Amino acid sequence: MTARTAPPAPTGRALTPSRTAATAARVLRQLHHDPRTIALLLIVPVAMITLLRYVFDGAPGTFDAIGASLLGVFPLITMFLVTSIATLRERTSGTLERLLALPLGKGDLIAGYALAFGAIAVVQSALATAVSVWLLGLDVTGSPWLLLLVALLGTALGLFVSAFAASEFQAVQFMPAVIFPQLLLCGLFIPRDRMHPVLEAISDVLPMSYAVDGMNEVLHHSDLTGAFLRDIAVVAGSALLVLCLGAITLRRRTP
Repeated sequence: MTARTAPPAPTGRALTPSRTAATAARVLRQLHHDPRTIALLLIVPVAMITLLRYVFDGAPGTFDAIGASLLGVFPLITMFLVTSIATLRERTSGTLERLLALPLGKGDLIAGYALAFGAIAVVQSALATAVSVWLLGLDVTGSPWLLLLVALLGTALGLFVSAFAASEFQAVQFMPAVIFPQLLLCGLFIPRDRMHPVLEAISDVLPMSYAVDGMNEVLHHSDLTGAFLRDIAVVAGSALLVLCLGAITLRRRTP
């Protein structure tokens, strides 16, 4: 009698909501037991925006002009660091290899991380926005809660970079390459149309430029504008693109 062949084990490559949710829940449980990381994520952006407010204590108009933009920049930087290092640690410790041996695809893993850290990013931005608007007196014409939409970009960039970094030190080294050029060219320090034409053209393809433009739209307009919707669409599209690229290029472990 011929033995019946067992069906092949599921590969787990399809994106499954239950697996994604389980991954997100696991990441959030890990963060719950790491108070220093929670402090970094929630307190540092608030501390930085508070410091900035009193740096410009004699010129409150300057704080109003750049404060809204920095509400997107500060959380982006911290989320970039934390997500890239956390994902890389999973790979170097062998956790990622064990997880991907289960019916868990790369898409499930990246989406779960994005969901968990995205929720943290929303809390982080809500806290920074509330402190800025109601305690520090940031004057925002539009709804301040629209500023929350930009913070997720840092999560996506961090997850993308973690696929290429070979060590935690290298993940930190990616910041000058990925974040700092965008910080200089996003229009935070000088309007982009006043830059050298080559730099202006480069800034037109950087997602942080649209994040800052979207913040400025909220700062100066009480209603949703077409420019704001365009900026948010570009930021969301960029985040989705780098998450997909991160899932495609993610390795099981660091060689």
